[in-house]
Amino acid sequence: LQMLERQVVGGEQAENKDLKEKRKRRKKYADERRMQLVAALQQSNEDSSDWVLLKVYDSIQEEVRAKSKLLEKMQEKLQAAETEIKDLQSEFELEKIDYLGTIRRLERDLLLFQQLLDQVQSLVRRDCNYSNLEKIKRESVWDEESGCWKIPEPVVQKTRLP
Repeated sequence: LQMLERQVVGGEQAENKDLKEKRKRRKKYADERRMQLVAALQQSNEDSSDWVLLKVYDSIQEEVRAKSKLLEKMQEKLQAAETEIKDLQSEFELEKIDYLGTIRRLERDLLLFQQLLDQVQSLVRRDCNYSNLEKIKRESVWDEESGCWKIPEPVVQKTRLP
């Protein structure tokens, strides 16, 4: 009766030590794998959890399908990122062109004003403080609040002889 009971409970090979060892190894491996998956799921965010979950498959076709879907998602993300990069580059290029145009215009204006000053300086009286442009530049102060230069008032210095 005991012999029949052992065969029914454990099957024909209940006493087979190799089979018992193999079952223990499989159970241990399954437990370790489950613990790894649980740990990985706890540490990962939404996107990376797809990577972890996709590694457990019943068949190769399933694995291929899942990895193909993942590849398509990644390709879409890559394409979106490339499009965004191109948009940003074109936007920066337009801004660069605009800045270069502004710089050229300001350089032309500066040249015009410099030429005007050179022409007008000879017409300023010698006894006026505006006859020396370098001195006026040194005495001028930029006012942050008003956003303009504070230039000294013109003064005519008359000398009287006794």
